[in-house]
Amino acid sequence: MPKFLDIQQSIRDAIREGTLKPNQQTPSENQLASTFSVSRMTARRALQELVAKNVLFSVKGRGTFVSDPRGQSPIFEFKNIADEIRERGSHYKSRVLLLTSRPADRETAFALGTAEGNEVFFSMIVHLQDGIAVQLEQRAVNPDFAPQYLAQDFNHTTPHDYLCGVAPLTEASHQIEAILPTSSMCEWLKIDAAQPCIQVTRQTLSDKSAVSFARLIYPGHRYRLGNELVSG
Repeated sequence: MPKFLDIQQSIRDAIREGTLKPNQQTPSENQLASTFSVSRMTARRALQELVAKNVLFSVKGRGTFVSDPRGQSPIFEFKNIADEIRERGSHYKSRVLLLTSRPADRETAFALGTAEGNEVFFSMIVHLQDGIAVQLEQRAVNPDFAPQYLAQDFNHTTPHDYLCGVAPLTEASHQIEAILPTSSMCEWLKIDAAQPCIQVTRQTLSDKSAVSFARLIYPGHRYRLGNELVSG
């Protein structure tokens, strides 16, 4: 059996036996090369193929980690990502990149039912599971429904939780597509430019009025979107 397959089988066995747990870092290329007496190139091939098969995922500048098969988010359920992550037994944390007001562009104005150029609130937040970025949230909010949005500390709560409290969400529309990340997305999510992402564009409403318009970007190798339809 080729040596890179030996390495892959060893990693798969460790995952199955629980020695390597979801989101735990695997041995480095150098460590694997030393353990199996192979070149670093062979060790790299073993890891890259497991990443391609979603057994592992890589974080730029940090290493390779075990994928979490439970990391699946129902598309149609109005659910707080912080709760999803905690329900999987993981640690949730957020990093606020931007919280401001700005003029609505044409797409945002249409989605929020306001005029182009009117001021809307805008937030950009990275959501992390066990220190690893799993979602970039870019959200525009109608100030009429959430006038205190910019005063919130989204390091301790989420836009979802706050908006549910001031304008309970009753329905939503979604558009889902695969995208390649921009250079900024790569920096914020700590991924490579060639790593595909899933983008969910979501308009949320409260009693038939548009409250927010969001783009949710998920690194494709770290998160899965399910297709179970549930009542919100």
